[in-house]
Amino acid sequence: MDLKFKRVILKLSGEVLAGKKGFGIDDEVVLTVAKTIREMVQEGLQVGVVIGAGNFWRGRSSKRMERTTADYMGMMGTVMNSLAMADALKFLGVKNHMMSSISMTQLAENYNREKAVSYIENGSVVIFAAGTGSPFFSTDTTAALRAAEIDAELILLAKRVDGVYDSDPMLNPDAKKYDRLTYSQVLNQRLGVMDFTAITLCMDNSIPIAVFDLNQPENIIKTCMGLNVGTLIEEVNDEKSGS
Repeated sequence: MDLKFKRVILKLSGEVLAGKKGFGIDDEVVLTVAKTIREMVQEGLQVGVVIGAGNFWRGRSSKRMERTTADYMGMMGTVMNSLAMADALKFLGVKNHMMSSISMTQLAENYNREKAVSYIENGSVVIFAAGTGSPFFSTDTTAALRAAEIDAELILLAKRVDGVYDSDPMLNPDAKKYDRLTYSQVLNQRLGVMDFTAITLCMDNSIPIAVFDLNQPENIIKTCMGLNVGTLIEEVNDEKSGS
């Protein structure tokens, strides 16, 4: 298969793993996503995975809680999601390594860039857990940071919709879908694809972002072949974007 992008970071929201329950982890959903990752590996992709924690914890839910405490709780949520994904991949016979930004050696390896690259080059999926290991940074930023560190060629941003729109398509039936955008357009129009830090990191390191519907996993392979099936964010000429 002729792949335009070979080494990728797959960014999943925690909510995706909750399925229809809306909270916690749905085993069937995790297994379905793991099967998609297995297909990616079988097609020759080198895969890193970053998972959020919105199915357990999102932001500050208490006015009395310090932001740092809330963020560390979120990091623990990503560890639980990562363990579930690692176990599902193991069940499917997919080699994988879970690496954590926070030391917890009974559960995961400490994050090490050289080891991560070596694992990926040898066909293992690497799951990056515990965010950046520091408060005030989102898992979006983690995905952008790890992508830059391991020289990923693309970030695959799994959503519940089939791309980026100028407004919420669930609320506005006339919402306009973008096929292509530049990083600057995303920032200037505050489209909410990823947080500002993540978009800026991708822009500074020229890492394209493909936004797609996770309910159509075949689009991952199409995107990595260079076909634009969702919304592609990269530094292109303005006249080619926003269509």
